Amino acid sequence: MSLAHETLQPDMHFGGIAVIGFGMIGASFAAAVRAVFPDARVMAVDTDEATLSTALEKGWATTISTPEDPAFRDFVQNECDLVMLATPASAVEWYLRSLSEWGFEGILTDTASTKTKISTLAASVLAHPENYIPGHPMAGSEKSGIAGARPDLFKGAHWILCPDSNMPAEHYPRLHELITSLGARVIALPREDHDAAVAVVSHVPHFVASSLVQLAAHHADEQQSLMRLMAGGFKDSTRIAAGSPELWCGIAFDNKDALTEGLREMQQIIGEFVGALEANDRVLLTDLLAEAATVRRSLPAAWIPSTERLLEVRIPMENRPGVVAEVTTLASSVGCNIQSIEIDHVTEDSAVLSLVLTDEGDVGKLSMRLIDAGFSVSFSPLTAKEHTHVE
Repeated sequence: MSLAHETLQPDMHFGGIAVIGFGMIGASFAAAVRAVFPDARVMAVDTDEATLSTALEKGWATTISTPEDPAFRDFVQNECDLVMLATPASAVEWYLRSLSEWGFEGILTDTASTKTKISTLAASVLAHPENYIPGHPMAGSEKSGIAGARPDLFKGAHWILCPDSNMPAEHYPRLHELITSLGARVIALPREDHDAAVAVVSHVPHFVASSLVQLAAHHADEQQSLMRLMAGGFKDSTRIAAGSPELWCGIAFDNKDALTEGLREMQQIIGEFVGALEANDRVLLTDLLAEAATVRRSLPAAWIPSTERLLEVRIPMENRPGVVAEVTTLASSVGCNIQSIEIDHVTEDSAVLSLVLTDEGDVGKLSMRLIDAGFSVSFSPLTAKEHTHVE
């Protein structure tokens, strides 16, 4: 396995990938896979013939199909062991039922920005719901469709995976390795926590950005020069407001409760600023601004983990359901980034879970949480050179 795919070509442990929905996210995923794994077999599935033609022209797919074409079913049944579902939420059920009817037993993941609805549907529709690992790449653009796709979209981006106790242990390492090979950083979240988390960091900010644009638009007629001032910080902070209104309306109602709660909390925070101004309370206003400034400055400008400060964590474990989900979620909860994850089987009932961590997060806290959860752990430094030979 390679630490940096730019210098050593990694292996792709999937025979064939079907990408359903070749919009910006689906097409970018396929493009990234084909850039890193030139020999990968990727089928693009979409309802739009022009999109499918573009997928072939760009080399982002090796074969194409509309949903009704028998070629799609044939690929799923005979060549495919990973399905990436990147369609609008309204189309999800038909594909889930089709995959179940066709006897698909590979790994199924998705790119939906909310998880409650699709997870519930998958549990009730799929013949093998244990093979579904909810996913959410935290990347995007104000552009939509294949025209907004690019192979480097996920470099440095967070990609959420939501494993659970029913997932076969080997599924998570396979999907994790594929996603990290595209340059993304995988975060494990319990699927029941996902929607509330992304409401705060993604959905509320979108509606705040839209509100800022509306505020400016309301005053544009009064001050004709206002629109010319919409550059620099204002333009950067409101870029996401240019996203598809139909898409974001769907996301909003799919995550209605968490988004509503987040927007109400946002109202309260803005109310604190208003209150400080009305009371002429400079101390309070300064404190509010200072709190935000401190948090913002603590965010890393970019993800640049040290390649010379890797750490291997080895965890003996029983082969029981949910152990991989438990460990990876604990690592994410303390900010530790897993560069690679492997399972070394010792006996039929026991194995060693091996994690390679970058120099992020609180390793001491991770150790304590693993021990508190009943695991025995060992840590050892690992150089980048050693890591390139881990199989």
